[in-house]
Amino acid sequence: MLESLTDTSGAQHRLGDHHRYRLDQDQAPYSAALSALAARDSIKLMVPGHGGTDAGISDLLTDFIGEKAVSLDVPMLLEGIDLEDDSPFADSLALAADAWGARRTWFLTNGASQANRTVALAVAGLGENVLAQRSAHSSFSDGVVLAGLHPSYVLPSVDSANGIAHGVSAGSLEAALGLAEDEGRPASAVYIVSPSYFGSVADVRGLSEVAHAHGAPLIVDGAWGPHFGFHPSLPESPARLGADLVISSTHKLAGSLTQSAMLHLGDGPFAVVLEPLIARAMTMTASTSSSALLMGSLDIARRALATGEDRIGASIDTAMRFRELLATDERFADVGEGFGDFPDIAETDLLRVPIDVSATGISAHWVRDRMMTEHDMYFEMSTDTTLVAVIGAGKTPDVDAVFATLVEVVESPEGRAEAARGNARTDFPELPAPGRMRVRPREGYFAATEIVPAAEAVGRISADSLAAYPPGVPNVMPGEEITAEVVDFLTAVAASPSGFVRGAVTSAVDSFRVLRDTAGQEEFPDA
Repeated sequence: MLESLTDTSGAQHRLGDHHRYRLDQDQAPYSAALSALAARDSIKLMVPGHGGTDAGISDLLTDFIGEKAVSLDVPMLLEGIDLEDDSPFADSLALAADAWGARRTWFLTNGASQANRTVALAVAGLGENVLAQRSAHSSFSDGVVLAGLHPSYVLPSVDSANGIAHGVSAGSLEAALGLAEDEGRPASAVYIVSPSYFGSVADVRGLSEVAHAHGAPLIVDGAWGPHFGFHPSLPESPARLGADLVISSTHKLAGSLTQSAMLHLGDGPFAVVLEPLIARAMTMTASTSSSALLMGSLDIARRALATGEDRIGASIDTAMRFRELLATDERFADVGEGFGDFPDIAETDLLRVPIDVSATGISAHWVRDRMMTEHDMYFEMSTDTTLVAVIGAGKTPDVDAVFATLVEVVESPEGRAEAARGNARTDFPELPAPGRMRVRPREGYFAATEIVPAAEAVGRISADSLAAYPPGVPNVMPGEEITAEVVDFLTAVAASPSGFVRGAVTSAVDSFRVLRDTAGQEEFPDA
């Protein structure tokens, strides 16, 4: 049974100065129940086949991941673990909802990608029209196809100097929703991304107010912000800011195992109608053999976050120390210092350190590769100009050593030679406007297709989703018309030294997969 932190006067316990919990967050009932089962000398005549021991051929698996991990790997639907309505697993879900300020939380074992597909299937129950940020993750585009949704889009702001996409402002969302209504297809749901890969955070409260005013719930892809709300120097949890659904990739910065994630239902005006839709969609996307190890790690990560404000503070101090070091060298700059130039950015995730290395004359891709291969130091990602360092909540890596190595790489003979070659790119072309949607994404995806040369693709309907990196904003979606401007843009990006187009038939983007025959298919009218 869960313990409450409410005292005899009814006042709620407060963690630091940041937020309140109704429940005692210093417990992890599901992981505790798993550990208690693993500690027993049980004979298991059930799946998984390793039986929870190192006996027989399982000795190799045990050598690989350890005896404790094998013993914790148990199946679903066990009494005293997750079978009853008031099971330890149910208690852990309630604790997670309390921690992030949600009405209800689901644990996921197929990552935030599962959450994206789940919410797409669920909101189809509200209507077919969804307004989405154009730079949504590909898994949400998959969900749009699976659910047969009719999307319209709002473009994110783009830092053209670094070729990176940020977010959406309340004003942009208002305009996009108004346009959708004028076109006779008002949005039944809104999907935005916050934070971005680079740590920019949108005005979630303002966006939720705009969406709600238009009668639509707000879905926040908060995959990169699972640690939000657990320290006063970090942005608040989106569920506490009015978001109706929040996708949380808990493994990214919050410390659970890779592929584990959560989906939070906010306690807003759409909660009653959304809850059964999500629950039903989960039966279509969740495994019937979900990993106890992954779900147990979610339970542990939640407890660590909710009781670890001081340790999270130490991580923030570490990130700020890294920024101070970067400021001592004019060849490096904190991309976040320019966030104030973008109206969509309301806050910054301090645990993400995006580093502009363009002043070195060296591609950030080259720098990242050298840091990994020569010095065993790994950055999360890179663009032509930018390295992104991610510091997990509660972690304190040696950033002094990282900075010294970064300088060493840039100043090495190889680094100087790379700078002299002039391969670094800073002239990012402007994003072309997408072509009009002529058939629904689902119809475009599943239609009979053919591959044609790029010159013959203009005016045809794409069967693929194509996104040029940087900045990673989809330039073509299934069902959209391919324009000459899009073809020119994608082929130019592909021809650049570090350009890449995700989803392309060939790396050179010299051909496109298009619908073979649109005769007899209903097309959407021109906007």
